[in-house]
Amino acid sequence: MTQQNNTNIEMLNISFNADGTTLRGWLYLPSERTKPLPCIIMAHGFSAIKEMGLAPYARKFSQNGYAVLVYDHKNFGDSDGEPRYEINPWEQIEGYKHAITYASTLPEIDANRIGIWGSSYSGGHVLMVGASDARVKCVVAQVPTISGSETSKRRMTGDALKAKQDEFAQDRINRQQGKAPTYTKVIPEFNNDKGIYNSQDAIDWYGDGHEKYNNAVNKVTLRSVEFSQYYNPGNMVPFISPKPLLMLVAKDDIITPSDLALQAYETALEPKSLSIMPGGHFDPYNVNFEQSSTQALEWYKKYL
Repeated sequence: MTQQNNTNIEMLNISFNADGTTLRGWLYLPSERTKPLPCIIMAHGFSAIKEMGLAPYARKFSQNGYAVLVYDHKNFGDSDGEPRYEINPWEQIEGYKHAITYASTLPEIDANRIGIWGSSYSGGHVLMVGASDARVKCVVAQVPTISGSETSKRRMTGDALKAKQDEFAQDRINRQQGKAPTYTKVIPEFNNDKGIYNSQDAIDWYGDGHEKYNNAVNKVTLRSVEFSQYYNPGNMVPFISPKPLLMLVAKDDIITPSDLALQAYETALEPKSLSIMPGGHFDPYNVNFEQSSTQALEWYKKYL
């Protein structure tokens, strides 16, 4: 572990085993501590790495007395895994569980007080983990993925969806024959280009991350898209209780549509809370950071 100091908190570079793959990240700790701390586990959304906006949340939580473990998903950022830039949501869910296991072994952390935080794609992951892992004590899902099946239908017409399914089938043939995976762009790179996300807010947010960080790249495997089209974590929302669930929804979100999040929230049992923020999908990381981070912090203070 390498230690870095930042005012009243410490940041350690950490790594842990996830079914034979090494995942890497940061552990934030308050500098002054006298007993094991409650811990918040964090990871990012679709194709994003930890440097793309997670540190401000981690610092804020840690400055308020929490240990915070932030890590890169398998195949991304500083973490190992092949093929690179492949997003398997079920493996990423297991990644959260491995992070919980690792955190629970650390002397600085109270293993009985572990909460989880996720945003966008990982917002869906924490719904799944919260519903399936008894070690979790508190869940915060920010602009979460609810239904890949429904969202993909909204993004593509019938003909386009059929064409994409044909691409998936060919990619599977190629892989079976030992060929390299097919890759696709996350955002377009020039006029009339196409990516998975083509809205201006996505282009701006991902583009900024790709420009700033060498290990943030504008591609994922085509199979990542295939997986996403039948990843429906909203189905697990009714099973999160009795763990407390805070859902943060952006009113004008078109990436993870707000109406789907609101419908899923209605299926949650108590204790639960809903916050509807102004703006779009990426605003919680910047213009609405104070609101999104403060509400999450207050939820952890109440239940963790």
